[in-house]
Amino acid sequence: MAPLPGAELVQRPLQLYRYLLCCCRQLPTQGIQEHYKHAVRQSFRVHADEDNPERIQQIIKRAIEDADWVMNKYRKQH
Repeated sequence: MAPLPGAELVQRPLQLYRYLLCCCRQLPTQGIQEHYKHAVRQSFRVHADEDNPERIQQIIKRAIEDADWVMNKYRKQH
């Protein structure tokens, strides 16, 4: 299960960035939202120079899987 509708449409880094920030807005508290927004921004800075299309797709796939895990974690708690 994807964290939000549209995960299957994410193909480019900018789409992923927007998608992940949208996921962050769904989290229960402001503190948790800010924590994950910061993590998303840091990850994008780390991978900003990546130019291998296969590696970019791997990163996108993993980021969506991680977002799914986080969203499910907080759904179970609240």
